Amino acid sequence: MNNSVVKVLLIEDDNDLQDAFTIREIVFVKEQKVSHEEEFDEFDIISRHFIAKVKGVSVGTARWRETNKGIKLERFTVLKEYRGMGVGSALVSAVLKDIDHLIENSKGKCYLHAQVEAIPLYAKFGFQSQGDIFMECDIPHQNMIL
Repeated sequence: MNNSVVKVLLIEDDNDLQDAFTIREIVFVKEQKVSHEEEFDEFDIISRHFIAKVKGVSVGTARWRETNKGIKLERFTVLKEYRGMGVGSALVSAVLKDIDHLIENSKGKCYLHAQVEAIPLYAKFGFQSQGDIFMECDIPHQNMIL
């Protein structure tokens, strides 16, 4: 599937936000066994959320927020049946485009905590691994910086 089939939108309505939360529930809570309390946090209300759609169906999501360390990309996920089709790349690309002006004009850096299996995806966009692998919600992660 090419990226022209995948549409990534900034979430601006409650229906798309609910779709994003449903995707996170399916992937992180049910599939990866992250607790609901850890997945849905106080940062949801201050983050910019994105939804990826294929033929009008919501299939992936991501968010970003500003922290005291810089701009943190978070909660990138794609429904299992849509993985390997370019949805994750489309999400990363859209989020980086959205924050481009902030990266150029800010003292902060752009960073994320990548699940180890997703490191190659982020590396394609220029993120570099930093530090040791650590556990977050019982899943191995690596800090990555753009």
